[in-house]
Amino acid sequence: MGRAKLPRKSTIIDMTAMCDVAFLLLSFFILTTKFKPAEAITVTTPNSVAAKVAPDKNFVLITIDKDGKVFLSMDDKQKKETIANTLNTTKNLGLDVKAFAAADFIGAPLAGLKSFLAIPSDQRKGAALPGIPAKDSTNNEMTTWMRLVSDVYMGQTAPAYLVKGDNAAKYPAFKGVVDAFKKNDILKFQMVTNPQNVPQGSELYKS
Repeated sequence: MGRAKLPRKSTIIDMTAMCDVAFLLLSFFILTTKFKPAEAITVTTPNSVAAKVAPDKNFVLITIDKDGKVFLSMDDKQKKETIANTLNTTKNLGLDVKAFAAADFIGAPLAGLKSFLAIPSDQRKGAALPGIPAKDSTNNEMTTWMRLVSDVYMGQTAPAYLVKGDNAAKYPAFKGVVDAFKKNDILKFQMVTNPQNVPQGSELYKS
C-alpha cells in the first residue's frame, strides 16, 4: 500500500513580534544612552603599558594641557567647600562657596578666582583660561593649593593624587607640580596615561 502524500505548504514565519521587540530595544538604547560631553580641558595623554585603573572616587587630579596650563579637580564637594571657606578667611577672596564646590575644575590664579567662578560652567574652556600659575618657582600657586588639600584631608584617608599631562606639555609645568607636591610632603602620585597592549617581541611581552 502506498504511503499517503501530504500536501506541501509554504512555510510562513510571522516576524511581526520580532520586529516589535527589535524596535523597542532600539528605542530603549537611544533614549537611555548618555553621550560623553565635550571635555573642557583637552589633553592627549602619552601611551603606556599600564594595567592599573585610575580611581574614580576620593581623588585629586592635576591636569596639564599642551600649553603648560595647570588645572585642579577634586571629587569631594564638601571638602571643596571647606577649602573655599579657608581661602575666604585667610586671603579674603570673597568666593561663592557653593559655586566653588560645584565647579568641575579650578583654572585661574587666586587673585582671579572670583572672576573664574562667575563664568558660566558651560563656557569654562581650558584654552581660554589662564590656569593655575606653576611654572615660576617664585610664584608657584600649586604649592598653596596642595597645602590646602593636605590640610582638608588631615587625619583622614589621603586621596589618590593623579597627574594627567598632555603628551606635548613642556617640562617646567610638570616640574612646578612635582615641586608643589614635595613642599607639602606628598611623595606618591599616579600618572594618567593612555593604556596600550604590550609591544610584541619586547621583553615584557616575552615575560
